[in-house]
Amino acid sequence: MNTPLSSIILVLIATCFGAVGPIYIKKGTDKLKFNFWALIKNTDLIIGVVAYLCATFLFIPALKNGELSLLYPIVSLGYIWVSLLSTKMLGEKMTKAKWLAVVFILVGITFIGIGS
Repeated sequence: MNTPLSSIILVLIATCFGAVGPIYIKKGTDKLKFNFWALIKNTDLIIGVVAYLCATFLFIPALKNGELSLLYPIVSLGYIWVSLLSTKMLGEKMTKAKWLAVVFILVGITFIGIGS
């Protein structure tokens, strides 16, 4: 089975949604209260959950039409997006070790792409 470009693009878009999810869930935990009405009003938490759901719904057609062994490693781009977004949206710091990890992820995805 060959993986169509549309499946790769869907997975790339899904990784973006999948990275936005934990950022907003993290923001939502700052005002987390364990009662029904507080959860319903916690927009950051809701945005995070909806972002994860969007990512999942984008993965379904991508995986239906493509090779899992090629597409699923692309999901690791989500780690890169989370690292970058957390610096911008949460004020977290990127250390040299984290940047090195980003390089390793990119190299690994490249090798998988070349090998397919």
